[in-house]
Amino acid sequence: MYPSFARQARRDGCTAAATLFTEIARDEAIHRGWYQTTLRAVTNPGSVRVPTGDKVHGVPIPAGLPKCSGRTLENLSTAMHGEAFASAKYALYARQARATGQSRLAKLFTNAAAAERTEHFAEEAALAGLVRGNADNLRTAMTGEKYEATRMYPSFARQAASVGDRQAAALFREIAGDEGMHWSEFAAALRSLRPA
Repeated sequence: MYPSFARQARRDGCTAAATLFTEIARDEAIHRGWYQTTLRAVTNPGSVRVPTGDKVHGVPIPAGLPKCSGRTLENLSTAMHGEAFASAKYALYARQARATGQSRLAKLFTNAAAAERTEHFAEEAALAGLVRGNADNLRTAMTGEKYEATRMYPSFARQAASVGDRQAAALFREIAGDEGMHWSEFAAALRSLRPA
């Protein structure tokens, strides 16, 4: 993924994104190596020591406009979604490792989660101009919540119901209601904003 994103960024003339995507590809290869070593350690105790990864320092995400455009901006969005999901997933994996007495594995997943969120996601978000002014941020949030409340989750609920999965259908309807509430709350916040 990241090497192809880097090639596209070069085509789009966004050298900062090309450099970032190349760096993240290297980081992900290192993470893969850690996981391979850890899998050996877990499946063959005593063979190797579980690595714990590197602690990273968070990268600030300043408010501003996108630094890239075209396909590269789309790729930044795709990458941010992947990094956010990986961070959440690794945090859950860390909790499971701690619960089963695997403290080094928990530390590895915790460090990897932080790298995905506070380094990779943050650097991508800065280039993508993810954060803007308060009113723009609220409008963006409202657009996402409205889509989830009125289209995405209701569609998922209908699809689950059509195959007889009542539990999933109920969950998707509940989430749609939550997203609708968020949409309404963001709209109220936008109306109450005072010019800065």
